[in-house]
Amino acid sequence: MSNALVDLLSREFAAIGVFLELLGQEAQAMAEGEFSELPGLAERKARMAEQIALIGRRRDAHQQAMGYGPGRVGADAAAAAGDAVLKSAWRALLARAEEARELNHRNGVMVHTHLDFTRQTLNFLKAGGVSLYGRDGTHQSGGNGNRLAVG
Repeated sequence: MSNALVDLLSREFAAIGVFLELLGQEAQAMAEGEFSELPGLAERKARMAEQIALIGRRRDAHQQAMGYGPGRVGADAAAAAGDAVLKSAWRALLARAEEARELNHRNGVMVHTHLDFTRQTLNFLKAGGVSLYGRDGTHQSGGNGNRLAVG
């Protein structure tokens, strides 16, 4: 029975690995200013998170069938009572999950930092409620009336 649990832990480990790859792509896209890539990556991350959760629910059910509780407490107990392979698989999964949590948090900080910068820039451009540029892209507050965009 512990072999089936090791298999589920291995599948969860692999799925979190894919999630980590997506987080890395997300971080790279933000660092390179490729913000148009983010919606697709967010969708792929959401699908992987669903897959990870599904595997986790299967693991919980298997743990309960073995007489342990669901979640981390049950997995800790099963690993403590299991063989070296099970213990190793559980420790590896915990380490990978922590790595994903940290990278996801870091990416979230990058997103919020970019949003704050964008908000501050927009507030500056509004210049106290007076728009610096008209609808046609012409500079409104003095200067030679050069257009920002050709239209």
